[in-house]
Amino acid sequence: MGTEALRYRVPGVTCEHCRAAIVKEVDVVAGVESVVVDLEQKLVDVRGVDLDDVAIRAAIDEAGYDVVGLDDEQS
Repeated sequence: MGTEALRYRVPGVTCEHCRAAIVKEVDVVAGVESVVVDLEQKLVDVRGVDLDDVAIRAAIDEAGYDVVGLDDEQS
């Protein structure tokens, strides 16, 4: 099994507190190996093995932020 990556647009991230809150929640989701929050682009990149999109979205929501998968924007 290889590492996979998921990317989410999170419009509400604006500061280091936002970054820390998202990393804290997403980092404990099973399979997650790294979480990178780009405040300027409003993106969250998650890498890991057997990533669960629903669980990651729920973790970002639990941190207090709305999340949009980039695939969602295409539809």
